[in-house]
Amino acid sequence: MLLPRVKRMHEPFRLDDGTVRIGGEIYGLAGEIADPLGGAWAALTLMDGTRTPEQIAATVCGTVPGVSAAAAQELIGALIASGHVEDAAAGMPDELSERERERYGRGQAFFHFVDLTPRPHSWEAQVRLKRARVVVLGLGGTGSHAAWALAATGVGRIHCVDADVVETSNLNRQVLYDEGDVGRAKVDVAVARLRRVNSDIEVTGERRRVDGVAALRSLLDGCDVLALCADEPRGHGVGDGIRIWANRVCAGSGVPWVGGGYDGPLVTVGTFERGRGACYECLIDGETRRRGRDLPVDLGGPGVVAVSAGVSGLLVAHAVTSLITGVPRPASGSFVGINLIAPDHHVLVRHSPRPGCPVCGPGGIGS
Repeated sequence: MLLPRVKRMHEPFRLDDGTVRIGGEIYGLAGEIADPLGGAWAALTLMDGTRTPEQIAATVCGTVPGVSAAAAQELIGALIASGHVEDAAAGMPDELSERERERYGRGQAFFHFVDLTPRPHSWEAQVRLKRARVVVLGLGGTGSHAAWALAATGVGRIHCVDADVVETSNLNRQVLYDEGDVGRAKVDVAVARLRRVNSDIEVTGERRRVDGVAALRSLLDGCDVLALCADEPRGHGVGDGIRIWANRVCAGSGVPWVGGGYDGPLVTVGTFERGRGACYECLIDGETRRRGRDLPVDLGGPGVVAVSAGVSGLLVAHAVTSLITGVPRPASGSFVGINLIAPDHHVLVRHSPRPGCPVCGPGGIGS
């Protein structure tokens, strides 16, 4: 890092006992530094983007009693590694045009603020999004909102897949369609709308029903993340159902996937990566054993409004962008969500992988 500068909104402050806090405390990003000699506070006040790390270390060593040259250098390195500091000398990436920088400027500010991983430049998350290819399978309530959000956020290539036509009953929640689209293929309408949302990305589509593992596998060539927004076929036997197929196909291919759904006011999203946490089947099995077999575990029901569908789709899009950018670190191997009529009901479901799981266990297809 050439010219360290504390990120905007990460400004440090000092407590009466000398402890230094830095970085968005109310957002859960704050770090706390024990600073009995005052070296950390001195270094942070010098990190304004006008000095090199060596110059900062030399000033701290020369002005703060008890801080040696080696300790000052170590301190500067630790502060830079904390993620609360950016490089004021970093230039703009060549991959993004001036138009794209204007379009995504607010997104860049968001990712830069919440990202605590040191990066070569503040636009790295946006560049990763531009390079990514996402398949959105299912363009209903969840999928239409997810596809819109991914296009607006700047995912470079989006491939939409759905077999259905627009119906009047879809219009209470499916954001990409209007009354004039009734009877048209969803995928045709969705692709056209998404291209108008963002002409700087590539949007493709196909009208197709995924009816088995082979059909699903064929969609994933060159795919970085699968956004599974379809809940049919549900399946009733071992190995049946589109989410089981996704769990196994994605584990075998190494493609991470996200699945979202709603059941009345309850909205959840699951995020799955090979080698990180339990697979979908292990989570479902763990919840079934915990809750009892008479209580539903999987989501998807007729009770839905625009808000619940929108929250579902936006949670899916957020999980997809987290997988692509690493900002924030994705909650892989878990379900998260909210209950729209119970503000204190936050969903977080985690279970350990089952011993001998054929998908995520040792020797399984995802190992």
